[in-house]
Amino acid sequence: MNASAIINEEMSLDEKLAAIDAAMASAMASANSDDKQKSTTTGLAAAAPVDPADMFMCVGCQ
Repeated sequence: MNASAIINEEMSLDEKLAAIDAAMASAMASANSDDKQKSTTTGLAAAAPVDPADMFMCVGCQ
């Protein structure tokens, strides 16, 4: 994902944050649909986490 494709210098901070949130939501939806498709063909699934930091924390720390 190229940041310059979704934000520019003329945007306000709120507009930049909204554009980043929309891009992340789109990427997560795409990853989740890809994982759902893979799970039907291979029996394995690994959905994209809402917070990427969750991948590096133990269950107790979450």
